[in-house]
Amino acid sequence: MQIDILTLFPQMFQSPFSTGILKRAIDQKLVGINIQNIRDCAHDKHHTVDDYAYGGGAGMVLKPEPIFEAVESIKLDIKEGVNMLPIILLTPQGRPFSQQIAHELSRYRQVILICGRYEGVDERVREHLVTDEISIGDYVLSGGELAAMVVAEAVVRLLPGVLGSEDSPLDDSYATGLLEYPQYTRPAVYKGWSVPQVLLSGNHAQIANWRREQAILRTLERRPDLLDKANLSLEEKRLVNGLK
Repeated sequence: MQIDILTLFPQMFQSPFSTGILKRAIDQKLVGINIQNIRDCAHDKHHTVDDYAYGGGAGMVLKPEPIFEAVESIKLDIKEGVNMLPIILLTPQGRPFSQQIAHELSRYRQVILICGRYEGVDERVREHLVTDEISIGDYVLSGGELAAMVVAEAVVRLLPGVLGSEDSPLDDSYATGLLEYPQYTRPAVYKGWSVPQVLLSGNHAQIANWRREQAILRTLERRPDLLDKANLSLEEKRLVNGLK
């Protein structure tokens, strides 16, 4: 997979992409990440990428020309499927990012992420260039760089071979529509607090049932809204209704 990130601050990505899962995925050539400075596509003496908003108002707006040119330069290297290329603007006005969207994006061979800045981008970028807009939450950041990092990691960890086990993403929170069940490791007793006995039993069927039940209970306690969309059996629905 190839991820192209357009930004005014490429240096922000140096540390996050040089450690952990992302670095390993890059080193193993499971993903290629290209950070492109939008200023490189501004051709005046000062490499101007922003200007005052028509109609007045506080703050500056990113100009359309450098962003369009940056995207077009990436498209020139794509031999096939260019019309299917996701071009995503990271913005508080976008659809809320989720595990489902991460799965959607992980199926593409290439994705472009555009990091907004200042008061936003010229509306013509939204109308005539991007194919999607994504928000990572109902709050405002100074730019889309941190959001791009979040999206990149969430997507990359779903690619085959990135995690140590192919089963690792299957039980993640939201992967099944539920929050993940509680996790324990050694020692079996710490400060008088014991690991649930079922996890020490070796009975895989009982462990699976316990984990499923705990996932439902935790979701009911912390994110009951998720249960409306979760795929629950009749018995599990009765459990939820009883607890409610």
